[in-house]
Amino acid sequence: MMSNNMDLTNEAKAWIRRKNKPDEVVRITRDSKDYEQVISYELYTAYDENPDYLGRILFDMQGYWIYDGDTLTITEQEQLAKFIINYAETF
Repeated sequence: MMSNNMDLTNEAKAWIRRKNKPDEVVRITRDSKDYEQVISYELYTAYDENPDYLGRILFDMQGYWIYDGDTLTITEQEQLAKFIINYAETF
């Protein structure tokens, strides 16, 4: 998927369907580190007192993304990447 504007500046929450686990709400935050040519979003469980880190999704300047982590399935990664793309396009 491609998008030229991947700027999700606020925290967002996305619901994901999981295959072998209960469905879950994921908190998505923009990585505060300044990367050249890459925008990174950190993924956490949404409503836990001590949230679990689920990895991160990185977008390049052309809008291509890659998941950096080992917790989410490919389908779950795709759900979150699509959410970020669609969320960013509404602003």
